[in-house]
Amino acid sequence: MAQVQKQGVTPLVEMRDICISFGGVHAVDHVSVDLYPGEVVGLLGHNGAGKSTLIKILSGAYQADSGEIHVRGKKATITNPRDARALKIETIYQTLALADNLDAASNLFLGRELVTPLGLVDDDAMEAETRKIMAKLNPNFKKFNDPVSALSGGQRQSVAIARAVYFDAQILIMDEPTAALGPHETQMVSELIEQLKAQGIGIFLISHDIHDVMKLCDRASVMKNGQLVGTVDVDDVTDDDLLGMIILGKKPGVAAD
Repeated sequence: MAQVQKQGVTPLVEMRDICISFGGVHAVDHVSVDLYPGEVVGLLGHNGAGKSTLIKILSGAYQADSGEIHVRGKKATITNPRDARALKIETIYQTLALADNLDAASNLFLGRELVTPLGLVDDDAMEAETRKIMAKLNPNFKKFNDPVSALSGGQRQSVAIARAVYFDAQILIMDEPTAALGPHETQMVSELIEQLKAQGIGIFLISHDIHDVMKLCDRASVMKNGQLVGTVDVDDVTDDDLLGMIILGKKPGVAAD
């Protein structure tokens, strides 16, 4: 994948020198990462490396003890998920946070329902809008009247992505988007990510899967024990390079102690 960083292009997100501790343990220790328009940055590391904690600071679930976040070049204050959404940051968690008993449209507008002039929920308008966004994202999606519990993993993922995109996300956080998906479903998610990139959306992709990151990401930031090992262009490294960063905590070409 081509590197999207350019001279003079303002990053969508800059997280600078972020720190957070829990009970004296440095969960995130002076970490800086950035994200550019139309770019996917993978966040890799073992469980407990700090990648999810770092991203929860961006999504408003946690507040950093120190450090700064800049969104589109301006210092941002993110104290809760509402602040993040106002900055056009949306999170798609591994659990997808979908209501299994509701259909795609009801999930897309959950908590943000469209209403008629009389104040009633406008199911027809919500279904029409859902059909429009799905026609762009996943033209093969046809199960508009089924509860999402009846959908495949890839279809559920497309509903969650559609919800974020419909509400004008410019910065998307995706947590393990291909976990437990088969090859066909994984390919569907890969195609969705390519579409989002083409729209200039920036994506932080949290993953344990090196192959996923090599396939889907432009850059990879590896964390270990709360610290940033380094950020690399995926075109410049191998799977083994990334594995070495995760296990040894060393950038490629740097000798281990």
